[in-house]
Amino acid sequence: MCVLAHVLEAAGIATVVLASSRSVAERMAAPRVLYCEFPLGRPLGHPGDAEFQHDVLRRAFALLESDGPVLADHPEVIEGIEEGMSCQLPPRFDAEAPPAVDEARGIRKAWERAVEARGHTDVGRILDGADGVADALAMFDRIANGAHWKDDETIPGGNTIAVCHDIRTYYEEAALELSDGPPPAGRAMEAWFHEQTEAGKTVMAARAAIKDQEGPFPVWFYMAPAHR
Repeated sequence: MCVLAHVLEAAGIATVVLASSRSVAERMAAPRVLYCEFPLGRPLGHPGDAEFQHDVLRRAFALLESDGPVLADHPEVIEGIEEGMSCQLPPRFDAEAPPAVDEARGIRKAWERAVEARGHTDVGRILDGADGVADALAMFDRIANGAHWKDDETIPGGNTIAVCHDIRTYYEEAALELSDGPPPAGRAMEAWFHEQTEAGKTVMAARAAIKDQEGPFPVWFYMAPAHR
């Protein structure tokens, strides 16, 4: 963002950067920066706290009065607390379907409620809604059990990254409808998907299988976050 700020400023557009790394902001010397020591992924601080978020924005916009460079600090520090996520998944319904497929079908109603409540879904990068997610998980189940990844036409354009993005988004949107309490912090949602859902386990098994089949590095590696 700091680099982009320099580009926009050169074009005559005033910018303010909300930075999550002070050392990067110092090195890049963007014209106006508000450093916020908040957990990554929460640039405005407390989720659901409109008053706090507006305070962050007011402080940021106030920096527009300066020609810069200026690096200001938000006075409050928010510690990142990695609490586990609790989300009750439905029991098995169709014993003949792969576990991940049965699971994805089981949370469909929750996903539909979430889409209705939000007015939109972020699923659709490459898959067609809930049916596309179930089909993709069936495809990954086949790969995990010995099918060659190149022989399965369910991977649109071979784009495993976009397929996994849609699967995880589908689960996250449904989980927010199913779980109680505040939005999960940090990587709690990611950990829940990969460690507690059948879908996450299937994705990781297919990832390992594609690697063993000597698939290209980008095809399997980016199916999950790099630290996994």
